[in-house]
Amino acid sequence: MAQTTLAIDIGGTGIKGAVLAPKGEMVSPRVKVKTTYPMPPAALVEVLTKFSERFPESKQIAIGFPGVVRRGKILSAPHFQTERGLGTDISPTLVKQWSGFNLAESVAKATGTTVRVVNDAEMQGLGVIHGRGLEVVITLGTGFGFSLFEEGVAAPHMELGSMPLLKGKTLDEELGNRGRKSRGDAEWSSRVHTTVGLIDTLVNFDHCYIGGGNARTIGRDGFGPILKKITIVGNIAGILGGRHLFPTT
Repeated sequence: MAQTTLAIDIGGTGIKGAVLAPKGEMVSPRVKVKTTYPMPPAALVEVLTKFSERFPESKQIAIGFPGVVRRGKILSAPHFQTERGLGTDISPTLVKQWSGFNLAESVAKATGTTVRVVNDAEMQGLGVIHGRGLEVVITLGTGFGFSLFEEGVAAPHMELGSMPLLKGKTLDEELGNRGRKSRGDAEWSSRVHTTVGLIDTLVNFDHCYIGGGNARTIGRDGFGPILKKITIVGNIAGILGGRHLFPTT
């Protein structure tokens, strides 16, 4: 019998989740709790364990994590290697603790469930892509998330949000929530338009889906001719994509 899936979207400011039926519809209320700092691996496992207890029992948990994930292990954690969140001081101790941490295995042991973990932008992408051509997914929230799919298959993850730009700034800093607040919506939107245009030049995408809590703030006119290749999607996609981590037969 197909199982329900508890899908959890971990963000820099909030952790959101809901239980999904095998076909993807939500069968529980969406719940959100605040992300606190500092957040070493053991603390996040404890938070996720307690968070899962707020939902009807599921035998499988899908987790979207804001960083590079490979086979359930965390290779980078831009938000959680900091003392107080993105844009604050990086802790060498937290960097070391997070590097290679097997989040999937740890949460599975703590909850007694089957757990799969992928990058959060990838999980959101699984909830919105159509599986045709080259599709890009961008999330605009606390930071800048990115995933790339060809014919519905995720490409190796590129952590574009951590890429250094001029004067040492990153896309996380420039296009994340701190950047939006410091520059104002108009200038921030202009920078989003420019960045999406550069990504199109780089990969020549067939379609780009933009989600995350700040996606609704973007002015559409600034995209120019590529607007026809862009869709703004709801933030709930970060949860709905979780069902695809456990395909049904």
